[in-house]
Amino acid sequence: MSQYFEIGDETLWNPATRAAQLFLRQVEVFEAELGLPSGLGPMRNDECKIDPAVLAVFTHALLDRHRRTSHSIILALSEGFVGTVLVLAQRAGIAIDWARLEAFPDGPPTDVQVSAAGMSGPGDGGPWAAALRARAAELSRGMAR
Repeated sequence: MSQYFEIGDETLWNPATRAAQLFLRQVEVFEAELGLPSGLGPMRNDECKIDPAVLAVFTHALLDRHRRTSHSIILALSEGFVGTVLVLAQRAGIAIDWARLEAFPDGPPTDVQVSAAGMSGPGDGGPWAAALRARAAELSRGMAR
């Protein structure tokens, strides 16, 4: 059995039921974290309708939050979700302003990790946007339409 994530008659993703259920549970978590609707769902009769305008706002807020986070555990827990949302946004034709996100994230850093080595900041360890786009490309190859 599989589920369909769709805009109109176009299927953006056709995952297995368990993958879709897990993803939609994560959507609820990130909607609560961001205080924004995602534009995804609910799942009805194996179909999840996507509102591209709402998804665009959610995606940009999610990417902005991700960009400002340097906590390694939070990043590890959210990376797959962020990449999956990015694939859906790209397939929906949502343009991402990578230059703005990379150059100057909105707001102060969040979830800054403090360890024995000291604090780390956003952007430490290499170009954030390139790494996220590479992760999304990797995920996209496994996301059947």
